[in-house]
Amino acid sequence: MSTLAKEIPTTGSPTLAVRGTGRGPRGVAVLLGPPIAFLALVVVLWYIVSALLGKLSFLLPAPHRIFTEAFFDPKVAGDIGNALVQTVLVTLAGLVLAIVIGVVWAIAMSQAKAIERTLYPYAVILQCIPILALVPLIGFWFGQEFFARMIVSVLIALFPMVSNTLFGLQGVDKSQRELFKLQGASRWTILTKLQLPAAMPTIFAGMRISAGLALVGAIVGDFFFRRGTPGIGSLISNYTARLQGPELFAAILSAAFLGVAIFVVFGWLSKAAVGKWYESAS
Repeated sequence: MSTLAKEIPTTGSPTLAVRGTGRGPRGVAVLLGPPIAFLALVVVLWYIVSALLGKLSFLLPAPHRIFTEAFFDPKVAGDIGNALVQTVLVTLAGLVLAIVIGVVWAIAMSQAKAIERTLYPYAVILQCIPILALVPLIGFWFGQEFFARMIVSVLIALFPMVSNTLFGLQGVDKSQRELFKLQGASRWTILTKLQLPAAMPTIFAGMRISAGLALVGAIVGDFFFRRGTPGIGSLISNYTARLQGPELFAAILSAAFLGVAIFVVFGWLSKAAVGKWYESAS
């Protein structure tokens, strides 16, 4: 028995050993090493392909040219910065409107099966219609400036808010709903005190998805609506038409980083608002 007791501490716990690798310089190296190594490999291959293209290197400019000819050029950097600001404004406006419409739409459907059977098919149809088929109509009805781009953003970002909110509202435990009814709670009390609080994790998950889609909608609107202040999509279109490779890649990377930033921000908001649910799930 004493021999066994002496051997147990020497073996260690597999769980603790795995967790221990996440601490200190070694843990950081294990965490960041593979992504950095892969990025280095991509950059090396990028340089090789760019060199092989020769006179056609504008199709894939060397990575350093993206900085020297675009990001470090005051005029190009200023144009990209102004375009990003405009795209952010359209994205936020479209996202706020999509959240309001989506939550109200889902609440209405959650109150009665007849309303759900009536309205939900139209949400699915709206999701299935190619947005490019509606863009000409949007431009015809609402012009080709900020409001039209916002409408495109709303149409792309709306369905995740509707479906996620409806799923959260309908996923409330039946026993809790019956308990509220036994206490004589009204429909409004059940909605505000039980359904909406319980649906918060899925609502914020829908917001995170819709935030990325709202950005996509804002960029798509830029490609078709050229009046007013140009967004990042307009710059991408212009740089493509002019065969300005470094500027084009700089605009694309800026749009990508903007999307990542929006995703991170809404991820933080989700954890800040419904942290208890995330902690229990983890």
